[in-house]
Amino acid sequence: MKASPEHNERMAKMTFASVYPHYITKVEKKGRTIEELHQVITWLTGFNEEQIAQLIVEKVTFKTFFERAHLHPNAHLIKGVICGYRIEELENELTKNVRYLDKLVDELAKGRKMEKILRSV
Repeated sequence: MKASPEHNERMAKMTFASVYPHYITKVEKKGRTIEELHQVITWLTGFNEEQIAQLIVEKVTFKTFFERAHLHPNAHLIKGVICGYRIEELENELTKNVRYLDKLVDELAKGRKMEKILRSV
């Protein structure tokens, strides 16, 4: 499925704080921890726990979230389908970054080993 300009705009305006509780629910329901969730977010973005908390308090949009992030050099190794979109086919950089994060959270919730999630090569 190809992401529409409207979809990309919606992703840019969505706040990290609005999605974060859903990430927590998803991983905890499957027996994973908030610490593991933060490890995944930190790997992808470079944000530490304090920065993650501050971004939530500030209610930053995903646009701002990823402008401030330092994407991991191996992020391009995140592939597959998430929410009906094949990540490697997404053209909009921001939408691709949001889907990277969604995919990592999904893999965490599915019980994948941390080394695999963090693309240790």
